[in-house]
Amino acid sequence: QVQLVESGGGLVQAGGSLRLSCAASGRTFSSYTMGWFRQAPGKEREFVAAISWSGGSTYYTDSVKGRFTISRDNAKKTVYLQMNSLKPEDTAVYYCAADRWGSAYWDRLEYDYWGQGTQVTVSS
Repeated sequence: QVQLVESGGGLVQAGGSLRLSCAASGRTFSSYTMGWFRQAPGKEREFVAAISWSGGSTYYTDSVKGRFTISRDNAKKTVYLQMNSLKPEDTAVYYCAADRWGSAYWDRLEYDYWGQGTQVTVSS
């Protein structure tokens, strides 16, 4: 069992930065692929970024490449999402998720555990 708690969301102007954190409980955190997803009002939850259990592989959706960076600290059981050059279209609730198998990191249905989400609002 893994419990996830996100933090770091807030209101920021376009062009600004935020760093999201996701703290995990459970002894097997280091074996999970971790992902960030987001959901804007009226839209489906979409993949943002993922990182392999070792941190050696990272994946991003095209719209955030070059602006967002995912990282993890297995000793602290925490995964991060550094978001730079934020745009109004990045406004959404951001969710952290854990996947035991890591095969289809882009597919939200593959993930076994989810956090409660943190709101990110980017003003123009």
